[in-house]
Amino acid sequence: MSTTVLAVGAWLKNAACLVLDGRVHWSPVHGDLSDPAACEALERSVQALLAQADAAGAPVQAIAHDLHPDFFSTQLAVQLASSLGVPAIGVQHHHAHIAAVVAEHRIEGPVIGLALDGVGLGTDGQAWGGELLWVDGAQWQRLGHLTPLALPGGDRAAREPWRMAASALHALGRGDEITTRFAPQVGEAVAAGVQQMLAKNLNCPATSSTGRWFDAAAGALGLSVRQSDEAQAAIALEAAAASWLALYPDTTALPGAVIDTQNRLDLRGLMPALFDAGPDGADAAAAGFHLALADALADWAVRAASECGSRDVCLGGGCFFNRILRERVTTRLQAAALRVHRPIDKGCGDAGLALGQDWVAAQQLAVTAPQEHTTKETEPCA
Repeated sequence: MSTTVLAVGAWLKNAACLVLDGRVHWSPVHGDLSDPAACEALERSVQALLAQADAAGAPVQAIAHDLHPDFFSTQLAVQLASSLGVPAIGVQHHHAHIAAVVAEHRIEGPVIGLALDGVGLGTDGQAWGGELLWVDGAQWQRLGHLTPLALPGGDRAAREPWRMAASALHALGRGDEITTRFAPQVGEAVAAGVQQMLAKNLNCPATSSTGRWFDAAAGALGLSVRQSDEAQAAIALEAAAASWLALYPDTTALPGAVIDTQNRLDLRGLMPALFDAGPDGADAAAAGFHLALADALADWAVRAASECGSRDVCLGGGCFFNRILRERVTTRLQAAALRVHRPIDKGCGDAGLALGQDWVAAQQLAVTAPQEHTTKETEPCA
């Protein structure tokens, strides 16, 4: 990669990245940009990387950033680009996740990507996080996504898995059960309020996030009501599944995951078994949920690979820290004679996202006029 691009990374686990003469130079991981100290650290790192590029006689030709306009990193990138007289190039979050894998493995040609995480702003302004993509350099297409769930209370739902479970009940047409089911855990007034929010679609933005589906499953099984740490509910769900699978490795997947006519992966059919499992059946249901999700994801990607003529599938996003999901999806894809690629150096989460931003921006600079500052979707399988 001969183009010199500086990328400012993600909101969570922020790290910046400079690709200089084909070599990747990373800043330290600064942490989450909700912390002013992390923002200050990012500014210092960016200045150090700019100085490094100048000292090498290869000044930065573009600054790459996330699409979200309110992120500190985005605002910093735009300001820096303006002062330097270079483009600020916005890269969609999940495109960047897959591009990071492509860049690390130096894959040539188009790939199919499964990008699964908690949240990233989509090109439609919605919260994405369960994405099936086709990526070929700066060109990409959203081929499909998980069926969206409502976020009752907005961002608060990401901190309270019971709300996501309530959302899943509503999506099943069982919203009238929300108050009765969750009042013992959160209080009748709060549970009834969420039931009304969902019924009236008040402060209930939609998300295709895989992380929120994990929260819904954990909440349905009673494994997590509120979480103080990121992915706490998903970790509890995985632990329950791993405990069961260690004893019963021949467990079968739950039925009910469906790829619909719009190529959305609909997980609603998995949820009744979780709501009806009871305490004694929680581990078995958690295992069945994991296996069903992994199998459906693999089938989804195999179909896309066949339709688009690609033999390479890239896995990105923090949900692939889940060992059961990662290994099951990988095994199923390899059984279909597909090459599976995962992040190595920085892991599958947001800490390595800047490499994908950098790679996409460099690809775009190589093929488009410099006034185009945001990556755009294109027709797939071209």
